[in-house]
This record gives sequence, structure tokens and C-alpha cells, in this order.
Amino acid sequence: MSLAVPLILWAGMRLEVAAGPEYFTLGVGLALENEPLTLLAYIGGLSASSGLIIVLTLALSGMTLNHLVLPLYQPPAEGNIYNWLKWTRRALIFAIIAAGYAFYRLLDARQNLSNLGVTAFVATLQFLPGVLSLLYWQTANRRGFIAGLLVGMTVWLLGMMLPMLGNLQGVHLPLLNFVYVLDDTGWHLAAIASLASNVLVFSLVSIFTEPSVEERSAGEACAVDNVRRPQRRELLATSAQAFADQLARPLGAKIAQREVKQALRDLHLPFDESRPFALRRLRDRIEANLSGLMGPSVAQDIVETFLPYKTASEDYVTEDIHFIESRLEDYRSRLTGLAAELDALRRYHRQTLQELPMGVCSLSKDREILMWNRAMEELTGISAERVIGSCLATLDAPWKGLLEGFIQRADEHLHKQRLSLDGQVRWLNLHKAAIDEPLAPGSSGLVLLVEDLTETQLLENKLVHSERLASIGRLAAGVAHEIGNPITGIACLAQNLREEREGDTEVGEISSQIVDQTKRVTRIVRSLMSFAHAGSHKQASEEVCLADIAREAIALLSLNRESIEVQFLNLCDPTHCVVGDPQRLVQVLVNLLSNARDASPPGGTIRVRSEATEHSVDLIVEDEGSGIPKAIVGRLFEPFFTTKDPGKGTGLGLALVYSIVEEHYGRITIDSPADPERQRGTRIRVTLPRHVDTPPAP
Repeated sequence: MSLAVPLILWAGMRLEVAAGPEYFTLGVGLALENEPLTLLAYIGGLSASSGLIIVLTLALSGMTLNHLVLPLYQPPAEGNIYNWLKWTRRALIFAIIAAGYAFYRLLDARQNLSNLGVTAFVATLQFLPGVLSLLYWQTANRRGFIAGLLVGMTVWLLGMMLPMLGNLQGVHLPLLNFVYVLDDTGWHLAAIASLASNVLVFSLVSIFTEPSVEERSAGEACAVDNVRRPQRRELLATSAQAFADQLARPLGAKIAQREVKQALRDLHLPFDESRPFALRRLRDRIEANLSGLMGPSVAQDIVETFLPYKTASEDYVTEDIHFIESRLEDYRSRLTGLAAELDALRRYHRQTLQELPMGVCSLSKDREILMWNRAMEELTGISAERVIGSCLATLDAPWKGLLEGFIQRADEHLHKQRLSLDGQVRWLNLHKAAIDEPLAPGSSGLVLLVEDLTETQLLENKLVHSERLASIGRLAAGVAHEIGNPITGIACLAQNLREEREGDTEVGEISSQIVDQTKRVTRIVRSLMSFAHAGSHKQASEEVCLADIAREAIALLSLNRESIEVQFLNLCDPTHCVVGDPQRLVQVLVNLLSNARDASPPGGTIRVRSEATEHSVDLIVEDEGSGIPKAIVGRLFEPFFTTKDPGKGTGLGLALVYSIVEEHYGRITIDSPADPERQRGTRIRVTLPRHVDTPPAP
């Protein structure tokens, strides 16, 4: 826009325009007697002056409203604040334009535009010492700035403003024996004098007076290359809705709700946000938005009055590490030299903690979560974005109880802590260490390390399982040796009795049952040894009818008259046959039916049935008992695990069943409760390979 000025100046001087330089735009057209050019210059000047007046009045009206009107008078909360502000600003715009016109009439067009511009420029220069000191000299304070400004403006008023208003040609200065003339050659004297007086008084007053706490904070915030570090303190309001409720008192409910929602949208936060870090950001954002609407002074008063910090936290104030981290990321490309190297080191250390294969949780003194690394996210299923900046007490169960309980303990290490999570058991090692918080010396925070030992614990359990199996093997060998001889003697006596009383049918039947049971005892001992030494037992592989082995197992269980009276129903299809060892499969069914009977109420019914597919057959045992808790279903097949009273169970029955089914290349599953509506009963399904008749070779 200024490129045309030299050309217009040259044209006016070349044409020897009689008017002053400020009127050369019109004078060139008049000198050339070119009416269109003169009209165009007039319209352009009118547009430029109108635009300047509009910009100046809008800026001055906003400044006057924010710094003069609102600090003295605030609109009532019952009315519409937006309408009040709009009409007040319109009134100020009219008043400023009227004041400008009155000043013009006061000068009576006796001064040219050059003198007016120089006078205004020198007045503006009086603010330069304060602006530069705010950026580069943190010792400067408000008293020094005001004192220097008053002295500088006084010199300016006496040296420039009054001579211009009085239309004086010169002012005699007796002390200097000098005549000061207000023209284009002497204005710099007044400028130098006023500015020098301003700087001298500003410096002396600032040096000999102490700045306030607010001034120190503002100086740090406005210093060059300084990142503003807001304090991390706890607010009385604990949610965005609480913000709206508090701001409704000075702003009204509708406007308060609108301002809170606007701040949340600016920060991309949900309305149900309750994290302390996010609430501090929301408070700062609301203050910034209100500053643009009502001025910084009024906005600060409203926020400090209605959104205060807790007074109990005055003794614990530290810097907001979350804000510093985010600002460093924003300033990353601007950092150079040592600052860039330190930032790279910071990023390296943070990346190390983030990728550490152990959960890391850093807490402040007031238990606000400062760090939550990726291993912690995977272990807990809680994202860092959700918990960072929130209090530890807001964590979901069971992590809240686990971490809070560990913090309250005096021990720094907690080994093999058992934790139930989503129906699964996890084993954890926990460690903690006290560290000083960053930027808050003397305030002790905590670092928690959480190590997942679940896989290691499972391996240890398998090792214990193997050791138990070895113990069972040694036990089985001793049992076989101690029982074998008496069982052989009993079998021989039963055979002799049957031969001697060959004519007695009842004695012969009883003798045969005794011989069969001695054989069964022998098979049980062999099964026990086979379980302990899996693979060493050479089982038979033949066609086995499930209906037959179910009938035999039920017959064996019916011999025990001291157990609970229940009804066994054999519903197996006689055509369903599997491949395996009939005696070992009878052992499987005896154990399953025995457990079902122990869990059933008196008079209950136990059903044994079969279902077949093309390649397999399912042997299903269902009872009407109380069911099996889900927490122990996974341990039912462990050796020596039992839910029965001491002396009533060894914990080997289902372990033997599991071993025999695996030897038959089958699988076993448990459904409990079998009846979801009544929450009762257990269904055990044993799946075995189906026997298929092969046609004879031709």
C-alpha cells in the first residue's frame, strides 16, 4: 500500500502543488485539471479514513469495555449478558467517534497531519519501556511502570500536546536557555526527553521496590522463550457440570452452560470429564474465552472467585507436568542447541519407560497419576489417555484396591500377589519407590512397578504337578506290592470256596463276585501306576459298548449301601460303541458317577446318555446337584485337588479320569450349571473316538 507514496510525492513536487504533502493525492488531480482522477483520489481517501476509523473505534471500544467499564460495573446475571455487551460496545463506539470529532473541532484544523502523527507516535512510545521490560527484565514491576509512564506522559504533554493545542510557535526553556519550536525539526527533542525520563524513573522505582507474587508469576509467564507452567492444584469443582453450576451465579445458567460446553469443544473433552488435569485445562480455557468476551481482569476475577482451588492444598503446590510435556512437544521443532539435546534425552528416557516390559505407574503426592506405560495398559486393560491426570481412587476394581492397599503397606515389595480378573487368576509382583516430584523439590511422589508372573506361576504349578505325579508313582508301587499278595490270597480262597460248594448256587455267585472284585482292585492299582507313568500301560484297544460299561459301573456303585440314595438312569444307545479299554472306561464312569452321587440331593436322578457323530461318541453324565463354582472348574483335574471334607476324598479321581480319557485320544468338558434357569446341576461330557466296523478283506 505504501509503494504509491513516493510516486505521489514526486508528482506533487514536479507539478508544484500548492497544498501540503498530506493533500498531494487531491492536489495532483487538481493541478492536472483531471476531474475523474480527483474524484477517484477523494473516494480512495474517504474509504481509507472510514476503514481506519472503523478499526480504531472497534479496538478502542473493546479496550474501554474490558478495562474501564466492566471492572467498575458488571451486568446482572439474570439478564442476557451477550445483548448487554453488544449494546454497551455500540454506545462506546458512538462516544469514541464523537470524542474524535470534538478533538478535531478543538484543533480547528490549525495543525497539519504530520504534527498530529508525530505527537501520537511519541505518546505511544511511552509504553515501550514497559513492553520490553516485560519480555527481558523480570525485576520490573507495576509501580515502576506506572511511575515512569506518568513522568513520560507529563513531559510529552508539556512538550508536545499543550504547544499543539495552544498553537504556540515556540516555548522558551529558562533552565536550558533554549527555545523549543514544535515543527518537523524539533519534535525529536520532546520524544527523547519524555522517553528518557520514563526509562529513568521506571528503572529506579523497579529497583528499589519489591514485585508482588503475581508480578513474578506474570514475568515468568511472559519472559522470552519461557513456557508457561501452570500450577497443579486441586479444584473445588470436580466435574464440568460443577463448573457450569458455579459460573451460573455471575453469568446465568444458560450462558454458563454455553461457555463450559464451548471450552470443552475447544479442548476436545467430553462433558462428563472429571480428571483433575483436564479440569485445570478447562478452567484455563474458560478464563481465556471469558477474557475475549469481558476482558482479562473481569475474567480472572470471575474464575478465581467461582472456580477456586482448595485451600487445604496451599501447602502442596507443584508445576503441572502434563502441561509441560504437551508444550515441549509443541516447541520441539523450535528448540536448538543444548535445549534440543536435553529434550532428545528426555524423550529417550520416556520412551524407555514406555517400552519397559513391566507396568510403570507414577503418582504425585496427592495420588494423581502422572505416568501409565504401555505394559500397564496391556496388564490392566485401561488406556493411559483415560487415567493420566486422574486420581488413583478413580481406577476400576480390582486395580484400585490392589494399588491403594500396596501403597498403604510399609513393605516396598509384595511378591506373588494373587488377583482375580475376569474369571482368571493372575499372579503379580509389586514394587514401589519414593521419588521427588519434578519441579517440586521436597514433595515425595511414588513410582509403582507391577510385574506379571502369571506364566511363571503356571510353569511352577506344572513342575509341582510333575513332582506330585512322581510321588504318586512311588506310592502306587508300594500299594501294588502291599495289596497284591492279600488280593491274590482272597482270590484263591474264593475260587476254593466256589469249587468246594459247587452245588450251592448262592455261594457260587458270591464267590464269583469276590473274584471279580479282586480283579477290579488289581486293575485299579494298575491304573494308578499307569496314571503316574503315563504311556507305560499297554491298554487294550477293542470295541466297547457304552451301554454295557454304564450298566457295569451302575452295578458296582449299587453295592455301596452307605452312600446317598439316588436313581441311576442308563440312557445310552446300545449301538454307540467306541475304541478303547473296557475296564479303564468303566473306571472313568465309576469315578464320574460317584462324584455325581456325592453332589446330588437324596432321591435325585443321575442320567447317563450318549450322543454320536460320524467320528466320535459323547458319553454324558448329568446330575441335579448344586453345581460347580466357575472359579474352581479349571482345577478339577489337578491331582490332590478336592472340595470334599478331609478324609472323604483324595483328589485323585478326576485326575485319573483325565489321564485315561487322554490315553484314549478323547477330551472331557464340564458345563455347570447344567440348568441355567434353576442354576443347578452339572453336565460332564466325555468325547471318545467312535468304533467303525471295517469290512473283511476279500
